[in-house]
Amino acid sequence: MSGWQFDNRFVNELPADPQSGTQRRQVHNACYSFVEPAAVTAPALVAYAAEVAELLDLTAEDCQSDWFLQVMAGNRLLDGMQPHAMCYGGHQFGMWAGQLGDGRAINLGEVRNQAGQHWSLQLKGAGETPYSRSADGLAVLRSSIREFVCSEAMHHLGVPTTRALSLVTTGEEVMRDIMYDGHPAAEPGAVVCRVAPSFIRFGNFQIFAARDQHEELRTLADFTIRHYFPDILGVHEAGSAQSYLAWFERVCDLTVEMVVHWMRVGFVHGVMNTDNMSIHGLTIDYGPYGWLDNFDPDWTPNTTDAQGKRYRYSQQPNIALWNCYQLANSLHPLIEDSSGLEAALQQFQLSYVERWRAMMASKLGLADFQPSDEKLFAELEKVLAQLDMDMTNFYRYLSTEDRLLSSELIEFSYRKEELNDEDKNRLRDWLQQYAERLKSDGRDQRQRHQAMQQVNPVYLFRNYLAQQAIENSEQGDHQMLHELLNVLRRPYEEQSGMEAYAAMRPDWARNKVGCSMLSCSS
Repeated sequence: MSGWQFDNRFVNELPADPQSGTQRRQVHNACYSFVEPAAVTAPALVAYAAEVAELLDLTAEDCQSDWFLQVMAGNRLLDGMQPHAMCYGGHQFGMWAGQLGDGRAINLGEVRNQAGQHWSLQLKGAGETPYSRSADGLAVLRSSIREFVCSEAMHHLGVPTTRALSLVTTGEEVMRDIMYDGHPAAEPGAVVCRVAPSFIRFGNFQIFAARDQHEELRTLADFTIRHYFPDILGVHEAGSAQSYLAWFERVCDLTVEMVVHWMRVGFVHGVMNTDNMSIHGLTIDYGPYGWLDNFDPDWTPNTTDAQGKRYRYSQQPNIALWNCYQLANSLHPLIEDSSGLEAALQQFQLSYVERWRAMMASKLGLADFQPSDEKLFAELEKVLAQLDMDMTNFYRYLSTEDRLLSSELIEFSYRKEELNDEDKNRLRDWLQQYAERLKSDGRDQRQRHQAMQQVNPVYLFRNYLAQQAIENSEQGDHQMLHELLNVLRRPYEEQSGMEAYAAMRPDWARNKVGCSMLSCSS
C-alpha cells in the first residue's frame, strides 16, 4: 500500500465546501466536503476480494497486514489520501428530496495503479458527514455482508457493478431498528471498502440544476467527460452542447446495458432512486436488493416499497428510463435544445427492447431473435409466474437437458403439490413450442447448451443464503461467508460438493425477515 499513487482528480479539480467537519448543513456551490473517517476501537478483517486487491496492485500479504486493516477500518490515512463526502441530490420514490449526499460513505481518494487505471476508494459505514442528516453514518455487519458479497457476485455474473475490496468489523455495536417497527437492537458494526472508477451519480448533477448553479453543473459535466468519456472529445469540442449530448447518450446506453443484465439474472435493486444511479452504468448502493426465487414480475424486496411497488422487478426498465429523464432535465441548461435529449430517451426505449430480446434469445439458447419469438417469450413468463417457478433453476435445466420434460421441470415449482392439469398442460404446451423453435434455429444441442450455460447461472447470492451467512458471521463464524465468496466467483460452473448453494429457497425462508423483504436499515 505504501506504493499507491493517489491522483485525486475529483477534489483537485472540482469546487470544495469551504467548511470542513461533520456539522449537518446545506452545502452550496460545491461537489464535496472534506471529512475524515471515525476511528473504531477493535477492527478485525472478515474478508477481502483477491481480484479487487489485484486491480489495486495489492498482494495477499498486503491485505493481511495491520496497515491494511487500520486503513480499511478508517483508523489511519495514507499519504496522499484526501477523505471527503460527495454532495448530491435526488428523487426518492419519485419525489424530489433535495440535498442528500454521502451520509455514511467517505471517499479516501483515487488510486492510480501500475496499469494507469484510476480507482476511487470509498469506506461505507465510516462515520458521520455533513450529509448524514439525523443518522450516525455507520453501517452494521448485516448490510455490509450483503454489500460486500453481492458486489463481487454481480461482477462474476457479468453484471456491471461497483466492486468491494474489504469487509472489516469495528468491534463496536450500532443501534438499528431493522423493520422500522419501534424495536431497535444493537448489532455489530462494520465497514466495507467499495471500489469504482468514480462514485458520480445522476444526483451529483441534479443538485446543481435544482439550485440553478449552472457554472458548477458545467464544471462537473466537463470534468466527467474529460476523465471518464475522453473519446467524446475526439469528436466534439470540449464544453459544447454536442459533447454534453453525446455524453448523455452514452449514459443512457450504459444504463440500458446494466438493466438488461439485471433482468437476465433476476436481480431486483429495490431502491432505484436517482441518487443510486451511476453515470458509469454500474450497479451501485446495495441496500434492500433481492433475487427472484419464484418468478414474480411484481416482486420488490423493499419493505418501504411494499405498497406502491415502484421498484418491482418488471418495472426496473421503466424506472431506469424515468431516471434518465431526470438527468436530461438537469443537463438541459447546458444543451438548451431539448430535441437531442428527447431523441436519446427514445433511443433508450428502442435499445432496451432490442437488447432484452437478444438477452431472452440467449437464455433460451437461440442463435438470434426472430419476430415470432415475442409470443414464445411472453408465454414463457406467464408460465413461470403461474406455476411459481424457480427462475434460476428453470433456465439452468433448459441449458443442461436434451429431453425437456415437464414432469422434471415441475420440481422447480414452489407449489408443485398444488398444480392442476391446466397448469401442467400449459407448461407442456410451451415446451412443445420451444422444441419446435429449436428445430429451426440451426444450432446443435452441444452448441446450445454451451451458449446457455454462459448466461444462465447455477449460483446466485440468494436472499436466504445471505441471511444464513449473516447469522453465522454475527456469531463469529465466517466459514459460510468465505465459502459463498468462492462459489460465486464461478457462478456458471457446476461445482462438486456445492450443490446446496444452488438449491431452491426453503420453506422456512419464504417470509423470514432478510430472506423475503428487507428495509433500508443498515
